[in-house]
Parts: sequence; structure tokens; C-alpha cells
Amino acid sequence: MEKILIKQYKKPKITNSMLIGGLPGIGNVGKIAAEYMVDILKMQKMMDIYSQYFPPQVFVNEDGVAYLVRNSIYYKKLPGKYDLIVLVGDFQGTTQEGQYELSYSTIDILSKYGLKMIYTLGGYSTGKIVDNPRVLGAVTDRSLIKNLMDHGVVFPKGEPGGGIIGSAGIILGLGKEMFSIDGACLMGETSGFFADPKSAMNILKVLSSIIGIKIDLSEIEMRSQQMEQITGKAVEEMQQRPQNKEDLGYFG
Repeated sequence: MEKILIKQYKKPKITNSMLIGGLPGIGNVGKIAAEYMVDILKMQKMMDIYSQYFPPQVFVNEDGVAYLVRNSIYYKKLPGKYDLIVLVGDFQGTTQEGQYELSYSTIDILSKYGLKMIYTLGGYSTGKIVDNPRVLGAVTDRSLIKNLMDHGVVFPKGEPGGGIIGSAGIILGLGKEMFSIDGACLMGETSGFFADPKSAMNILKVLSSIIGIKIDLSEIEMRSQQMEQITGKAVEEMQQRPQNKEDLGYFG
């Protein structure tokens, strides 16, 4: 068995495209945003990616049907300059080798569809709940900064301090260095404690403005409000709990 296997469904006639990548990560921000795009825009599946670099398991759906874990690529032809390709999935590579191999293979395959720009989506952990999450940016070329700032992306000095770990960073780096494709990473602030649809929604607002498409955000806004209610109750309960030295040491 090859380490990476591709199951192709469609080969659309696309010659100018942009890639949006959103795989599981901090707060699942990128995954939530990318999967929402796929659903709300009714995108069509191009291919599934299976790999030995994923955990050795299957998932079981609500009907009790098992399926092998995978990443998937969807597309939608759009009026205007670029068509849209979105990468979503169950896992990132579980090893350093896997991160590089999967990222390289994905870009290599999609470069045949005229890939001209890459946006990766992810979460930026603050370690605390943020009422109004900002969208931070990182780019492969300084010339991209002004346009992103015009659409609400912020570039705080020294952030993210530790760089961008995982596929959101590796895809950008390989895209630029190996394929000469520019890119940007959009990172939504999140506590990192739970799946964060509010941060994902803010990324989608910014991204849709940047790429010039309309995305109905009503459903993810409702999910965001529901999550706020849940986390609000959790924070309130924690605040009402008597604190002891062990608690203070753990949360500090």
C-alpha cells in the first residue's frame, strides 16, 4: 500500500483556482470554517485522500456505518478571477514526515488545476475566552498585507510568537518555496478549550470579503450563540466554585 492514496471523483476544468485549507487544529476553528463553506456553497467533491500518516482507525456514523478516516477536496466554479477549492478532513498528519508529505502531495495535485493563491485557516490560542475574536494574519509576501488589513485582518507585532505549527503553516511554506504560489494564513483568536464556531464565523466574514463571495452566516451564527450560552454557564459555575490551592495552581 502506498503511504498516500487518492480516490478521484471528478476532474473539473479549472485553470485558475485558489485553495482554502481548514483541517482540525486549535479550537477546530479552521475545520469548522472550511466545512461550513463546503456545505453552504454546496461544493462538489473532487477527491478523497487516504494515508498511513492518519491514525489507524475508522469512524462510525449515526447509523452504525464505519468509514475510513480521510481528508477531502471540494470545488466550486465561480464567476470572476478564481474558482474555489477547499481542503477539509478528519486529521492532520500524525508525524513530521506525514505533515510534509501530505501537504506537498496536496499542493502538487492541485497545482494541475492552476492554483494561484492559498489561504489556510486556523485558530490562535489565547488561553482564555475572547468576546470579540480578532483574525490575525501571516503572509508569504509583504505585498499581501495591505489588502488583508483592508478587510479586517490584523498583524500584531510579534504574533504569533511561536510561528504556525502544522498543516496551516506547512502548506503555506511549501506552496511558496516549492511551487512559487503565494499564500496567507488567517487565524481566529480562540481559548482553545472547545470547538469555537464564533472564531470560525469571524474568519468566514473576513475571508468572504477578501475573495469576494457571499456566504450566508446565519447558521454558524446560531451555533456560535448556542456555544456562548454553554461556555457562559461553565464559566459561571467555575467562578462559583470554592478555590483551593490545587485549583489555583492548575489554572495558573
